[in-house]
Order: sequence, then structure tokens, then C-alpha cells
Amino acid sequence: MVDITNNNDFVTIRLAGQLCGIPVLSVHDVLSEQKITKIPLAPSSVAGVLNLRGRIVTAIDLRKRLGLPDREAGAGSMSVVVEYKGEPYSLLIDSVGDVLSLPADSFERNPVTLDPCWQEVSGGIFRLEGELLVILDVHKLLNFGADQTVAA
Repeated sequence: MVDITNNNDFVTIRLAGQLCGIPVLSVHDVLSEQKITKIPLAPSSVAGVLNLRGRIVTAIDLRKRLGLPDREAGAGSMSVVVEYKGEPYSLLIDSVGDVLSLPADSFERNPVTLDPCWQEVSGGIFRLEGELLVILDVHKLLNFGADQTVAA
């Protein structure tokens, strides 16, 4: 669950053109493109695993997780490493941006017009000049349904 206090710091990311935010305290690492080893029979949103300083980290393709179109061939990716239930996960994204500090009074709950796939993983939004910042809830994002289990 996204905890909104007086001032909130978010690492901003881009995913299929959408600006998103992940609470800065949830982010352990930001990585450039990594070599990912595929896992046979894994859910489609599990891109595979990568080695991060000797630890095996499950890589989740956020485009697939949210039902977005695949990246164009040759388009690079980055990843943000977060922790869920004591295990590290690499969230594959298009790009990472700045860290934004936003006041709690500008936080809003998800609008009813927000796409259901985004509502499922969003803790709310901030209206910025010219666009929405969708705040991703890491626990909702990695809490796959019973038919899709994330294997570490």
C-alpha cells in the first residue's frame, strides 16, 4: 500500500509513454539493461532472472504485466529493483527519470476513468503540469493472481 505523508519522494519511470512513480524507499537499485535468463513455463510477465551481485533476481516485464504492447525491436530497457516479501524483483521499464518530492495535499485517489489494469496496481495519482503521475503500488504490482505465481 502506498503511504502518503507530508512530503513524498518518488522515483519516476516511463512505461509505454506513461509517467509513473515508485516510492523512493521501495527502490533498492536502478540498473541499465541486463542479461536476463529465461525461465521455462514461467508466466508471460516473468521475463526471467538476472544476477545482481551474486543474488538471483526475478525480472518482471511491466509492459506484459500491464497488458501493454511490447517494446519496439532494438529499444533498450532499464530496471528498478524492489523488494517484495523479502525477495528482490527487477521491474523492467522503458526509462527512469528524476526523483520528485510532492506534497501530500496534491495526492488523489485513482480517477474512475483510469484504465482498469492501471487501477489494479496504482495507489493513486498526482496531477503534474501537463500529465498524470501514476503511483505504482509495488505490493499490488507483484501480487499476481492465483493463476500466476511469481517464482523466485
